[in-house]
Amino acid sequence: MLRRVYSAMTVMIPFERAVEQHGATVLRVCRAVLGPGPDADDAWSETFLAALRAWDGLSEDTNVEAWLVRVAQRKAIDVTRARRRSAVPTETLPEVEPDRRDPEADDTALWVEVAALPDRQRLAVAYHYFGGLSHVETAALTGSAPAAVRRAAADGIGKLRQRLTAGGTQKGEPRGHEEK
Repeated sequence: MLRRVYSAMTVMIPFERAVEQHGATVLRVCRAVLGPGPDADDAWSETFLAALRAWDGLSEDTNVEAWLVRVAQRKAIDVTRARRRSAVPTETLPEVEPDRRDPEADDTALWVEVAALPDRQRLAVAYHYFGGLSHVETAALTGSAPAAVRRAAADGIGKLRQRLTAGGTQKGEPRGHEEK
């Protein structure tokens, strides 16, 4: 009787044993995404640090290997994103054109026109053109599809060009104050 009760219970394996059993699989996932090297090793370490923090709250019927692979995938994505944000060392610095823009220039008209754009266009223009995010990243932030963000950004830039050129609002004059 005791044997049947014990076999029916699911027993969570100790964390150390999970590392032993699934460590190689997690490392393969990290290397597949990041390539061999220190980034993959760092993602592996981060995976198990995150797993250790969440271990006590893990449900007993969780597929531990699948869960660890998912955590590893997310950690590898974090490393990939960090790579894009970090500077790349070079032997020589490229020549940089001096900023010919007048530092005293008044951009008030631009910001007034950006603020006057419909929300979707304003957010698409702000995140993509001013923030430097891709259409996919902007879509994730705004809860839209990348194609919709691309269209909204293009429409927003078109409106800004129209309003800020000779046919649109004059520099420094807010929209809605045009002579009719």
